[in-house]
Amino acid sequence: MIQMVLEEADTAMADAVTHAKREFSTIRTGRASSSLVEKITVEAYGVEMRMQELASFSIPEPRQLLVTPHDPANVPAVEKAIVQADLGLTPGNDGRSVRLTFPELTEERRRDLVRMVNGMAEDGKNRMRGLRRNARKDLDDLEGSVSEDDLKWASGQLDDMIHGHEAEIDTARQGKEDELLEV
Repeated sequence: MIQMVLEEADTAMADAVTHAKREFSTIRTGRASSSLVEKITVEAYGVEMRMQELASFSIPEPRQLLVTPHDPANVPAVEKAIVQADLGLTPGNDGRSVRLTFPELTEERRRDLVRMVNGMAEDGKNRMRGLRRNARKDLDDLEGSVSEDDLKWASGQLDDMIHGHEAEIDTARQGKEDELLEV
């Protein structure tokens, strides 16, 4: 029973870490990254599709992203979707692909983005604290059926678990912060 509670908490915390890392990847660093446009929805063939299902991505230069639809007839739809996504980028269309050029970030904008990353990291940690609280409640519900020593051991395991996952978020946050502040 205790092991099941711990495993569920560990899985949920790992998911929270993955979610935080995914959020970090959506922040523009001044370098080209397909993660900024992959999830944008494009209306093609009469339905809404995600950009990654409709096009391939390449990075010909560090600050340039080339989006090449598999069907050249979808170039205008891809361009329109990028404009509507309000990424602060102006797409260029050569008839076969859409080219996005990423401007250099100002120092002030870099600092704002670092604050945003720190907020995302804190949200991830808060999510994990909520998961720990729920797991502790589940452990407390087992109080009559398992020994007090086992509950203390499980509580310690839970604390170690959250510290490990928080360290993962901190490492990812620091990496993103370094990437943002790199000129």
